[in-house]
Amino acid sequence: MPALDLYHNAVKRALIKEGWNITHDPFHLRWGRKDMYVDLGAKRLLVAERAEQKIAVEVKSFISDSEMQAFRDAIGQFAIYRSVLRRTNPDYTLYLAVRNVTYVSLFEEPIGQLLIEDEGLKLVVFDAEEEVILQWKN
Repeated sequence: MPALDLYHNAVKRALIKEGWNITHDPFHLRWGRKDMYVDLGAKRLLVAERAEQKIAVEVKSFISDSEMQAFRDAIGQFAIYRSVLRRTNPDYTLYLAVRNVTYVSLFEEPIGQLLIEDEGLKLVVFDAEEEVILQWKN
């Protein structure tokens, strides 16, 4: 089992505050002989649609010495998890959870916008201190 990200519990509590039921902590994926662990799985009932929305959330802190190295690692991990999730649990949508400061620093920049568009990144932007979700970027 991998170590928890620094902001794992803050994101978990923020999701619960928004009405999400945490179903997996972590969300185990397997492809071939490779095991992977997305940080969280969650679902909630959409009353207006009488349907269930399911998400998997990979939490990233981006606190390494190299912001771009952490960015490349996160995007690569996101792409791998998304591919496996689409084949093993297609009813789940994968999100990358990032702090607001990271969103502004990387994802509002042209390189971040490029990857959001080209890679179809879905983001959960959170405030770690308040433990709240600030934005959902689809």
